Amino acid sequence: MSEQRMRVILGHLGHNKRASVLPQAISSALSVVSKDSTTAFQYTRDNPRLNHAQRAFYEENGFLVIPKLVQGDKIDAWRERFLDLVEGRSDTGGMTKMKDISLKGVKEVSGERVVNKIQDFVWDDILSEHCQLPQVLDYVECFTGPNIMAMHTMLINKPPDPGTRTSRHPMHQDLHYFPFRKREKAVFDDCFKKSHNNNLKSRPLRRAYLAFVRRPANHIVCAWTAMENVNTENGCLFVLPGSHKGVLEPHEYPEWEKGVNKMYHGVRGYDAVPKTLLPMEKGDTVFFHPILLHGSGDNRTQRFRKAISCHYAASECAYIDVRGTSQENIAKEVEDIAKRRGVEDLDFKASYEFRKIINYPTC
Repeated sequence: MSEQRMRVILGHLGHNKRASVLPQAISSALSVVSKDSTTAFQYTRDNPRLNHAQRAFYEENGFLVIPKLVQGDKIDAWRERFLDLVEGRSDTGGMTKMKDISLKGVKEVSGERVVNKIQDFVWDDILSEHCQLPQVLDYVECFTGPNIMAMHTMLINKPPDPGTRTSRHPMHQDLHYFPFRKREKAVFDDCFKKSHNNNLKSRPLRRAYLAFVRRPANHIVCAWTAMENVNTENGCLFVLPGSHKGVLEPHEYPEWEKGVNKMYHGVRGYDAVPKTLLPMEKGDTVFFHPILLHGSGDNRTQRFRKAISCHYAASECAYIDVRGTSQENIAKEVEDIAKRRGVEDLDFKASYEFRKIINYPTC
């Protein structure tokens, strides 16, 4: 079934053959949970691409690193494309360029040093190759199921920090940025509100509701590929293993002395909590759950640190109205940015409909 699905996808994309990539060992020092075959998996789908140890590790920790998943020549081409876009040699079209706040207004600085992120590159023929790589999609299907949508794309550039520590990213959960849930949740919400006036007073119903709310996040995954070796010096990712079993926390801007970059929201109360660092080599790809608490450190080197990522969701997910929720602040920011770019009446939900590129059906 998977091979047939991939042949159809590759036919649509114009590829003649697929890369030969096999599952590899987990590149983490964390211990793997019990291999008891009776374990009930809820964060991964039944798929032979992941072996039992890999599934158990993701179930327990909320992330999984696959070494050398992406070829170096692809990454080099994406790096050159990024440079063309940020240095003005190519038109960015509908892509969004985010800039480091510490360099605002500074002149005679290269685009690579100022631009810390390009978002929404789904229409770019070169960068969008990442979210369509067969070997990446093979793993994505293990978390979303066979019907896959690519929902959010980013190339993250972490320039050498100018001494402000603005190159770091606060601890956050990616679901904060996504206004979608499984379709049937809307029906559940409506019935819940009508019968209990949304007060969550019934303890059994409250447990059922929370389980229902969490479940859609289990059909969303990020594929984050290191474009060069990343380590503690240049700002590798850090994660809080097991935090994907929690709930979406309120996010806001951290109160950092030298400021914080636009849309770098974070959760509070986790500064003193021990975290796991994820050093990775060029081409390594980490897949992680959207509730997993994670962030990245500042780049203390004189070289740039880049990564390219895509968030995928099961195509059964639907868009929701986030008004009155903890996501209302990010929704307002997205809508305000759209207005400044001359796009009126584009709400948070519509902005994600606009980004969607892939809807691969089951064959």
